[in-house]
Amino acid sequence: MTVAIDRATGKRRGDRAPRPGPGQRLKHSYQKHWYAYAMIAPVAVVLGVIVLYPLAYGFYLTLTDADSLNSARTIGVNEIEATYKFIGLDNYAEILWGETAYDRFWSHFIWTIVWTAACVALHYGIGLGLALLLNQKLRGRTFYRLILILPWAVPTFVTVFGWRFMLADAGIINSGLDFLGLPTPAWLEDTFWQRFAAIMVNTWCGVPFMMVSLLGGLQSIDSSLYEAAEMDGASAWQRFRHVTLPGLRSVSSTVVLLGIIWTFNQFAIIFLLFGNTAPDAQILVTWAYQLGFGQQPREFAESAAYGMLLLAILIVFTSFYRRWLNRNDQQLAI
Repeated sequence: MTVAIDRATGKRRGDRAPRPGPGQRLKHSYQKHWYAYAMIAPVAVVLGVIVLYPLAYGFYLTLTDADSLNSARTIGVNEIEATYKFIGLDNYAEILWGETAYDRFWSHFIWTIVWTAACVALHYGIGLGLALLLNQKLRGRTFYRLILILPWAVPTFVTVFGWRFMLADAGIINSGLDFLGLPTPAWLEDTFWQRFAAIMVNTWCGVPFMMVSLLGGLQSIDSSLYEAAEMDGASAWQRFRHVTLPGLRSVSSTVVLLGIIWTFNQFAIIFLLFGNTAPDAQILVTWAYQLGFGQQPREFAESAAYGMLLLAILIVFTSFYRRWLNRNDQQLAI
């Protein structure tokens, strides 16, 4: 076998050129795509200021013992400097394994998981049922869609305050139950009924989004698939199982993931419904707010540590969720 050599350079023909270093690649990329970099620069700066800096500073606070007593503050004309100290990972250790770990973290973590699973299951189940109903040829279908989407269009605080009035001891719900001779729960006082009420209100607020998303997915399924299944003698359940659900797979995976993330961090409904009066009904995000802003002294470092733990939990869950979906997609492709 002969090897051709370029007499001018002394290099063998067919040899690959050495790969440029990171600096050269970055310079070449900038020269080629400078306009794109110029367009995204303002967005990158805004994200850095609004997201990255608070996130980095919050993580730094988790490594200290910062609270409202040792943080920098101004009293009148006097400026008091910060005196908090660096303590490493002690906050995380105290939250996860300290003497009060169950009461302050694990009990709220378990309730947050139950809250998220129950709400997302109800959102998806009721939303899918309503989407299937609205996908049929019905008289006044546009009017029904408008009515069903109203809970999502109304501002959350208006909806929650409305429910708060209805769930009061003398509200319309207990008045109706008393009229029927049924027991009247203490919706806003008893722990069990507080949690039940929170799930009920969040379901009311979250179903319209799921319904609209799934309705769009249903309308994108080719109608010829249903016609072919019906010609083959498939029942309504078989058409739903083998045509509708696979056709909604991509939409369902996305809206369920979004629903889990939003519900896991759903602050407004719990806070507006109960405020600081229901410690056992607080999910992790509202409990973190309570530690940082709803008590004295305000535990800034511990509250920030809760935020970092919430972020870590969602990142881990999302990575496993996407990996599970990809594995199932590969199995279906085979």
